[in-house]
Amino acid sequence: MSVNRNLSPYLGFRDSARAALEFYAGLFSGELELTTFGEFGMGEDEAERALIMHGQLTVDGEALLMASDTPKEMELPPASSTRLALFGGPEDEARLRGYWAALSEGSTIEMPLELAPWGDAFGQLTDRFGTPWFVNIAGEQPQG
Repeated sequence: MSVNRNLSPYLGFRDSARAALEFYAGLFSGELELTTFGEFGMGEDEAERALIMHGQLTVDGEALLMASDTPKEMELPPASSTRLALFGGPEDEARLRGYWAALSEGSTIEMPLELAPWGDAFGQLTDRFGTPWFVNIAGEQPQG
């Protein structure tokens, strides 16, 4: 059985997809493609026409995140229990701590990034756009 590598989180927002995707594009040094409702002749007013119908953040040639806004006449689905996970080993610590610092600004930190019982540095937060994240930095593995 082959695994589909074309799996990417698709985030839903009421009206902040552009700001969230622009922030994530800067954070992850990615390329951003944005399409508005207005570009497809949709939207009841100027503000709604400017909302993002589809946005995609590409990093190293692969889709990292996608997102869209939900027009006011549509119900915004409730938040799920899904979290985006950033993880790596000791060699990734500086990069992952940098991501944590940027994501932490204006966030709700549920668990600070600190040593966890399993030996890794671990933290969880919900960023200022309402996106929940885990960050896990693996500890040094014993040589054996």
